[in-house]
Amino acid sequence: MIAFELDGEPVGWQRGGIRVAETRTGKRFATVYTPSKTRKYQAALAWAAKAAMRAKPPFYGPLMITVTAFMGVPRSWSNKKRDAALAGIVRPTGKPDFDNLIKHVDALKTIVWLDDAQVVDGRVIKIYDERPRLRIEVQPLEALPPLVSESP
Repeated sequence: MIAFELDGEPVGWQRGGIRVAETRTGKRFATVYTPSKTRKYQAALAWAAKAAMRAKPPFYGPLMITVTAFMGVPRSWSNKKRDAALAGIVRPTGKPDFDNLIKHVDALKTIVWLDDAQVVDGRVIKIYDERPRLRIEVQPLEALPPLVSESP
């Protein structure tokens, strides 16, 4: 199993935008881009994964993933509501959405696994905590023998 964390308020995946670009000859075309906030968050997540993997090769075979988003408690909340949030009685139901948290695992391709199609079981948990962060745990579901490449 491998587990790692990225400190700071969890960031949801932002939908890419479309812009019109123009070639030197004046030809116009549409291009899709990923917002810089999403690119930076994924890059930081990839670095955290590389550090946790410690130069080990990516997992292969079926995997289980748990993404836990530890959300900061809003400062405007009363002490009573804050205590309830930290006790797990009040849970974060706002943004970032479940699916926008899980989309960031695309950054782990070739670092933690060969392809995210290997993930056959996954879960996202959102809770409040005094230390906001995103924690990712990846566990192989069965022990497989090492890959052996055949020589021609």
